[in-house]
Amino acid sequence: MALDLNLRHLRAFVEVAERQTISAAAHHVYLSQPAITQALAKLEARLEVRLFERRSTGMFLTEPGSLFYKRVVRALKLIAEGAEQATKLGVKGGARGFSRFDQLMTVSQLRSLLAVADAGNFSLAARAIHVSQPTLHRTARDLERLSGMALFDKISQGISLTAAARALAKFGRLALSELNQGFEELETWRGLDTGRIVVGTLPLARSNILPHAINQLVDQRPDVDISVIDGPYDDLLNGLRHGEIDLMTGALRDPLPIEDVRQEPLYSDLLAIVGRAGHPLSKQQELSAQDIAEYPWVVPRAGTPTRTIFENLFDRATIPVPAHVIESSSLVLIRGLLLGSDRLTIVSANQVHLEVSNGLLQQLPIDMSHTARPIGLTTRADWLPTATQSQFVELLRQAGRQFQMDYSIIE
Repeated sequence: MALDLNLRHLRAFVEVAERQTISAAAHHVYLSQPAITQALAKLEARLEVRLFERRSTGMFLTEPGSLFYKRVVRALKLIAEGAEQATKLGVKGGARGFSRFDQLMTVSQLRSLLAVADAGNFSLAARAIHVSQPTLHRTARDLERLSGMALFDKISQGISLTAAARALAKFGRLALSELNQGFEELETWRGLDTGRIVVGTLPLARSNILPHAINQLVDQRPDVDISVIDGPYDDLLNGLRHGEIDLMTGALRDPLPIEDVRQEPLYSDLLAIVGRAGHPLSKQQELSAQDIAEYPWVVPRAGTPTRTIFENLFDRATIPVPAHVIESSSLVLIRGLLLGSDRLTIVSANQVHLEVSNGLLQQLPIDMSHTARPIGLTTRADWLPTATQSQFVELLRQAGRQFQMDYSIIE
C-alpha cells in the first residue's frame, strides 16, 4: 500500500503539520501553494480521512492526521538515515550526487531498488512490480545518478546490490513498514477492525504460547490477518531487522545478537533427553553423559542454543560429542526418527508433552536442571507497534505467565 504514495506529498504534509500554514510550508518543500493544496487533497482522498482542520488561524492536525503524522515522520527519518549510511558506504573519490538525495528520491525509485534486491535480476524485478524492463532499468539508474553512487553490480547470477544499496534498501523497507502501520491505524480509527501481524517463530514458542495468543487475538479481533513464518534464527532476524517481520518468538540469545533489536523474556524452559517409549536406556534409574553418548542422535543445527547445550553435556564430562548426528528442528521428522530407532534427541519437554502422555516417546532419567533458558520476544529496538500489535504482545505475555505457572505445577 505504501508504494503508491508520493514521498514529496508526504514531506509537504509534514511541513504543513509543523508550520500550520501552506504558505510557510511551500518555502521548505519547493512546491507552490496550489501544488501543496492539491497534494494534501490527493493524500486525504487516498487515506479516506481528513488530515487537517482548516481554520482562519491556520491548519491543524485532526486526530487521524496526528496518527498518520507520527508514522510519516518516522518513515522519512528512516529514508534519510538510509541515504546517510549509503553515502558513507558508497561515495568514493570526487563522485557525488545531491547531498540530501533522499529529499529528491521518488517512490518509483525506491520500489525499483527493492524489486531488484528481491529478484537479483532487472527483468524479473520489472515483472514483479508490473513495469517494463527498460522502465525499471531507467528508474534504477536515475537513482544512481541522483545519489552519485554505484548501486548495482553485475554478477554471474544476475545483479547484486552494493553495500550502499543494501543500506538504502534496508531503511527503505523499514520506512514502508512504518507507513503500512500508519494505514492500519487509520483503518482502526475509521472503525475497520483490520490489521496484519507477521510473526517469525522458532520451535519452542510455536507449540505453546503462540497458538494460545493467536486464538485469543482472533477471538477478540476476527478480521485481523496473522502470518506466521517458520525458519532459522538468522533468516528470521534478518526479516525482522528489515521490517518484513513484526516480531519474533522463541529462545532468546545471549549475548544480544545485534544492537538494533530488543529481547523480552516471557518464561523459562527446560530441556529433556527423549527417546522412543521402551528405549533401552529407559530401564535405568539414572543416566550419565557416557550412557547417552553411545546412541545416535537427531539435534538442532549448529549455532542454536539447544545445540550448544547438547555439546556442552559431553564437553563437561570430557568425552567426545557424538558424531554423525542428523540435524533437524522439525518435530514431525524428529518424532518419526525416534519412533523408528533407538535414536535420541534433546528437546523442550513441553514440545513433546503430548507424545510422552500418549506413550509414544519417553523422557530419559538424566539431570537437565542446568538447561533452563529464557523464551520470549525479539523486536526492533525502535519498533512502535500499532494498537493491534500491542494487544498481541500483551496476549503473548499473558500466555507466557500462564505457561510458567502451569509448568511449575507439573514439575
